[in-house]
Amino acid sequence: MNDTTKFVGLDVSKNTIAVAIADAGRDAPRFWGTIPHTVENVRKLMRKLGPSDRLRVCYEAGPTGYPLYRLLLSLGISCDIIAPSLIPQRPGERVKTDRRDALRLAQLYRAGELTSIYVPTEADEALRDLVRCREDAKEDELRARQRLSKFLLRHELRPPQGVKRQTKKYREWLDTLKFSQDTLRVVFREYYHQLKEMELRVQRLEDEIYTQSIQGVHASMIQALQCLKGVALITAIGIVAEIGSFHRFRTPGQLMAYAGLVPSEYSSGERRNQGGITKTGNRHIRRLLVEAGWSYRYSPAVKGDLKKRQVGSSPAVQLISWKAQNRLHKKFYRLLSKGKESHKAVTAVARELLGFIWAISREIDPLPPASDQM
Repeated sequence: MNDTTKFVGLDVSKNTIAVAIADAGRDAPRFWGTIPHTVENVRKLMRKLGPSDRLRVCYEAGPTGYPLYRLLLSLGISCDIIAPSLIPQRPGERVKTDRRDALRLAQLYRAGELTSIYVPTEADEALRDLVRCREDAKEDELRARQRLSKFLLRHELRPPQGVKRQTKKYREWLDTLKFSQDTLRVVFREYYHQLKEMELRVQRLEDEIYTQSIQGVHASMIQALQCLKGVALITAIGIVAEIGSFHRFRTPGQLMAYAGLVPSEYSSGERRNQGGITKTGNRHIRRLLVEAGWSYRYSPAVKGDLKKRQVGSSPAVQLISWKAQNRLHKKFYRLLSKGKESHKAVTAVARELLGFIWAISREIDPLPPASDQM
């Protein structure tokens, strides 16, 4: 029994792990049992199941993250994390338990029917968490700003004529507000204090993001991507944090598919119908690229902040940036002239912008020779 490969399916939750095993061959998988989700119990389980070189383990991606994956690798055990949305489902199946999920994982893993995800390094995961934390903080800041503005509106308090919101003069006006009732004073003070607190939180996170952009492991890539129009610091570091290693994409098309920016397709026989973008990839990258795509409405030019960002960059990267400006600007207005809606034209621009990002990644971090990839 120890000479055959065992395919182990784990249904992982916060406190427990359900374990199922499918031996090499065609026998039905068997349920091993449920263990507490602790490092020591996982180690004991793997020792009981057999030699590490005979085990292949898989579990679904989820909120528990990657510590279990890294633990298994440290034990010399092959492990894959499975994309939940790509697990084949039986039509009409309405019963879901940890036991069934573990058995199904083991069976499909043995059959080669599961799709694994890319697991970032610990440094890449930390950078991604930093960027996403900043996104969350910006959402909280927006909510705090809206709560304050709606409170002022309910009490018919409007800034003086010509004073725009979120400017220095607007803040000075807020500091002068007085209320006749103690209750309203407390409410205003809490809303205003929360807004200031959120702004400070965002600033702290952006300070760390800037530090990582010049000192982190991906500093050169982040600086290079900022040579593109519409791709400043936050966008560049967000793209790098979500992608991690550009080496896993052999072609620009693979990167575009990962971002969910390629058209969906429903074809049969001689009929070929294409629809909207798939939206099946990384939504964070997709959002950043679409926002950046709007910059290509304007005529190609290297000036202002873009000119400053390009100082010290390589001529090859600057050339790619200039080609992107010309091509994407023409593409945007060509699509508009054909009657496309502006948001669809920008989505098409975002897709091609990702191709230029891929080209820059090859300039900064080229693929190793084929002999080194073996």
